[in-house]
Parts: sequence; structure tokens; C-alpha cells
Amino acid sequence: MLRELQDKILKLKKEKNIAILAHSYQSTDILEIADFRGDSYQLSVIAKELDCETVIMCGVKFMAETLKMLSPEKKVILPIAQATCPMAEQISPERVVQFKKENPTFKVVAYINTTAELKAVCDVCVTSSSALKIVSALDTKDILFIPDKNLGAYISSQLPQKNIVLWDGYCPIHDAVTVKDCIEAKQLHPNAKVLMHPELPPEVLAYGDVIGSTTAIINYALDTDDECIIGTEKSIADFLKLQKPDGKFYLLSKKLMCPDMRMTTLSDVYAAMISDSGHEVILSDELLAAARKPIDEMIRLGG
Repeated sequence: MLRELQDKILKLKKEKNIAILAHSYQSTDILEIADFRGDSYQLSVIAKELDCETVIMCGVKFMAETLKMLSPEKKVILPIAQATCPMAEQISPERVVQFKKENPTFKVVAYINTTAELKAVCDVCVTSSSALKIVSALDTKDILFIPDKNLGAYISSQLPQKNIVLWDGYCPIHDAVTVKDCIEAKQLHPNAKVLMHPELPPEVLAYGDVIGSTTAIINYALDTDDECIIGTEKSIADFLKLQKPDGKFYLLSKKLMCPDMRMTTLSDVYAAMISDSGHEVILSDELLAAARKPIDEMIRLGG
């Protein structure tokens, strides 16, 4: 039944000239039918070059919005409108605007995991892989880093010359991991390297052998012969086991499962292809232009 549905989707892709992009956190059955897999920014850049009118983004809302910003001429569909990122919506644009008025020397750095409305009032966006390079390159020492206090704290620890102000945003999935989880994982797998995403809390990152983006974690795990404890969303450990069946990959904590990322099913993708059941991302020209500016600045500084 699953294979049959996948075959129908693959056939429809060709007939309707639809591209399917899937974030690395998606389920395996969706990753298998996607044209491209990766993190949100990678997929947005890839979409720009695709010769198609419609793109289905299997992920969460901010990812589909970013894709639309970089490919405004394409129809962008999110299969499930309710698939959002809690962290992306934790900081209001109004709060940022007020901060900028009161602190004119500061540059506002927004993690890519933010709404279009929030991006529109920020100076530059970053990904977890580009944040260190971009924040280091900014021509000011005063920086407000939003929304992720954990990623911001990691960047701050690497750049003591910068005055980085953090607020109270975080990924509720990564932030739930504790030192106790790390100790227990190391006790179970004492010879394993611990690979961690910087969205984890600082006290947890202290147990990491490798700290990096999802892509960095995947690349390290596939290139090493070491056993690996995976400190990010469970789907990455599942993906690694499929890519390298003889590898030994263990999840750092059972808490590392994002319900929003797992909301999209293969049936939802199929329904979005044959009907108007999906959510089309539509941004006003004004919002698109404003939100695109920090993305363009990210490309300029991170290139």
C-alpha cells in the first residue's frame, strides 16, 4: 500500500511538473519520494533553480515561506497548514521594532526559523551552519540574536568579542534535553561520539564531541567509523541507519521528536498534488520584499 502510494506520487510529479522538497526531519517514506532533501535554506536555494511551476514543501510553515521569498514566481504548497514551528512564532515583530528604536547600535540577527513578519524587521538571517561566520562578519559588536537563546549562546561562546543579547526563544524539542539524558546515553554507549545540534541547551552541549548543523551531523556520521549518539531530531538517526546500515547510531534522548515535523504524511502530499487540500503560501509584495532583505544579506555575508 505504501509503495503503491509512492508510485502514484512519482507519476504525478512528472505529469504535473511538480517538485517535492522534504526537510531532513521528515519521515522516511516522504524522503524517499522527494526530489531533494536537506535543511530549510538548502532547499530554498535549490528551488530557485528548478524548472517547475509548483513546489510542495514537506516541512513547516516558515520553510515554505522562505522558499516563496526566494522563488516568488513559483506556487509553493505546504501540505498541512497546521505544521508550524513553535520557536518561529515566539518573538513578536513589534518587540523587535521597539528594541531597535531603543538600541540603535544593535544589528538584529534572525535565525532562519522565524516567520516572514519577523524576518521583515531584522537585519540579517542565519542558519545553524552559517551563524558563526555571519555574526563574526557583522560590522558591529552589538547584536540581538533571536529567537533561539541556545544557538545564540553557542555563537556567543565562540565570539567573546561580540556583545550578543539573547531573549527567551528556544526550540521546545531540543531544549527539553537534559544533562541527565547525556549521562545516561554515555553510560549506555561509552565508546560513541556525541554529535549535537546547537539548538540544545549550553549545559547539554558541554557533553558534545561534535557540535554542528543537521548537515554537519549527517556528514560526520556517514564519514566516521565511530559509533555515534545523535543529538538532534530522531529522524536524523533513522535516516543515518538507512544510509549506513552497518553503522551504529543511537538517539541522545527519546524527547527528540518534533510533532510538527511529523504532522505531514504521505497521504497529505498526495492530496496536495491532486486537489487544493494543501496550503498555498501567499505573501504580499510588501512583506515579501521586506522579508527577503535579511535573506539576501545572509547570502552576501555567508557566501
